[in-house]
Amino acid sequence: MRLWQLTEVEVEALRLSLWVSGWSVAVSLPVGILVAWVLARLRFPGKNLLDGLVHLPLVLPPVVTGYLLLVLLGRNGPIGAALYDYLGVVLAFNWKGAVLAAAVMSFPLLVRAVRLSLEGVDQGLEAAARTLGAGPLRVFFTVTLPLMVPGIITGLILAFARSLGEFGATITFVSNIRGQTQTLPLALYTFTQVPDGEIGAMRLCILSVLIAMAALVCSEILARRFAARMKG
Repeated sequence: MRLWQLTEVEVEALRLSLWVSGWSVAVSLPVGILVAWVLARLRFPGKNLLDGLVHLPLVLPPVVTGYLLLVLLGRNGPIGAALYDYLGVVLAFNWKGAVLAAAVMSFPLLVRAVRLSLEGVDQGLEAAARTLGAGPLRVFFTVTLPLMVPGIITGLILAFARSLGEFGATITFVSNIRGQTQTLPLALYTFTQVPDGEIGAMRLCILSVLIAMAALVCSEILARRFAARMKG
């Protein structure tokens, strides 16, 4: 088989990776904006602790994060058991758990990008809007949020790219199940463990690099275009 011709397993892994990564950023975006706003604008006891918890997945080994998710959200975990008993929701060993693992691992990147963008917003503009009679929610949605868009775009694409590359937490929490949890990194790992899997591993490696580079380039282009439009 040619180097650039994907097999059924590889197409399946690519499709699942895009699906999981898309849901990951969709689920984490509203929470990420809220957490970024709290960290950037509020002062309260325990703020440093919250900041540390948000960024903890960046410094913990991914396998540790995945194990903690398994302990808490597995069928016998304190949260996982309640979700199953009352809502019939199972997160471990399926694509929903893969979404959660990817969201947890990419969340710090999203929050950091949004927070930096929010800290760069001129609060004088918000104060001027309030003096004209706009309420807090209207100020946020009509003044603050539009000015945060470059950071949100950057955070979204970085989180998407990080979700595509997530391995350790995913394989620990939801295992490596073809068609259910086998994303690109897990499929690549599988190819490295079988005879004559080098070509498949190389294809997925190249594909992962291309997708990640495309995401980073798109992030830069979109952020610059929006910033130029805002200045204009």
